[in-house]
Amino acid sequence: MAIPDYQTVMLPLLKLTSDGKEHQIRDAINLLADGFKLSEVERKETLPSGIQGIFDNRVGWARTYLKKAGLLTYPKRSYFQITERGQAVLRKQPSKIDVKFLRQFPEFLDFHTPKKPDEDDPISAAPQDRFAPIERSDELLPGNPY
Repeated sequence: MAIPDYQTVMLPLLKLTSDGKEHQIRDAINLLADGFKLSEVERKETLPSGIQGIFDNRVGWARTYLKKAGLLTYPKRSYFQITERGQAVLRKQPSKIDVKFLRQFPEFLDFHTPKKPDEDDPISAAPQDRFAPIERSDELLPGNPY
């Protein structure tokens, strides 16, 4: 299986937290990698910077987006937990959670909508696709060390 994009990771990540307990990010990455049946090679594949694993990065972005939508909270460093809103979303049994789904939440819109589009800024002018934001920045910013 190919490494799933960060939007594909969102629903499984939220479901993982449905027990209401605090979850450590490293444990979640490992459980999700098992769930997606990623090979050892896929688990170890890194971003072009060589610093972070691609799957780790995508889980991190999925977690960030879910937090910005108010579905997760960070009770302490490296830990996350589902919110009541997150529980309510799971009760509705969505078939998927992606950016389009998250745009229903005002807090996510505040985070995701550029305040003032700047055509000279390659990040805000970039089209959205299946790549996590850090992956996109590698190709948009020449000489970017990450």
